[in-house]
Amino acid sequence: MSVNPPRPKGPPLNALRAFESAARLRSFTAAAEELCVTPGAIAQHIKSLESWAEAPLFHRHSRGVSLTPLGENLLPEFTDAFDRLSEAVQSLRTKAASDRIRIAALPSIAQLWLPERLGALRRHAPEFAVSVSAVETPPNLSREPVDISLFFEDIQTPTDGLTILQDSIYPVAAPHIAERLTSLACLGQEVLLHDSAWPMDWDNWLSAIPGGEKIPRKGPIHSLYAVAMEEARHGAGVLMGHDALVRHAVRKGDLVRPFPQALPLQRWLVLRTTSAFAKTPGFALLTSVFHG
Repeated sequence: MSVNPPRPKGPPLNALRAFESAARLRSFTAAAEELCVTPGAIAQHIKSLESWAEAPLFHRHSRGVSLTPLGENLLPEFTDAFDRLSEAVQSLRTKAASDRIRIAALPSIAQLWLPERLGALRRHAPEFAVSVSAVETPPNLSREPVDISLFFEDIQTPTDGLTILQDSIYPVAAPHIAERLTSLACLGQEVLLHDSAWPMDWDNWLSAIPGGEKIPRKGPIHSLYAVAMEEARHGAGVLMGHDALVRHAVRKGDLVRPFPQALPLQRWLVLRTTSAFAKTPGFALLTSVFHG
């Protein structure tokens, strides 16, 4: 008669994932947001894992949580394990759908810089289906279903990214407003449009121009650069243009540069990608289009 005792069970994968996320982020709430569950679910998962291990992994405080020495010691192993699992999942997704490209980009990049380049990509390679997510913060390419991210960074030559261009700024306005800007002093009579993401644009440019310190900097603030640009195009005021974002409108004549001085910024548009997508033909095509 054979003996077949029940095999001991390991902890559920969801409990391990909850621990890794909460430990890495040092917060049950942040882990809940990352994993799209409730903080209560995270707490329950971790409680079940601690019960299985018969050891506490977190200290609970009135203001949050902190790792126990055991939890702190285990975190690097768990993070490495889930990073490797995520890479395998990314590789599966990329190889299973090699004709699909998923891009996450800053909203202004997604709205004002990408469309022209994606149009060029469609002309060169219509077989690729591209989807774009406009987000304010860069995604975690190791964990999220994204192939490429495009964001401005303060690093010119990142070791794990590709620099597309350097950011530079200069004022732009509708043609009828630009006509009356015959000198820098004329700016003092105009409405200056601001973008909340780059609140120091006018200060930086005016500080670099002789006589600019005398120009008032106050004006309406918009939360989306595309909205501020549309306002400028329709004559609401003068906008500090970011070259990559306004170049197309300037080329068409919708906006005009009333002053020749441009200020290069210590900021670059950086492309990052997953290791799996970097090996595909789609990556080579995108980078050639983006640099074109």
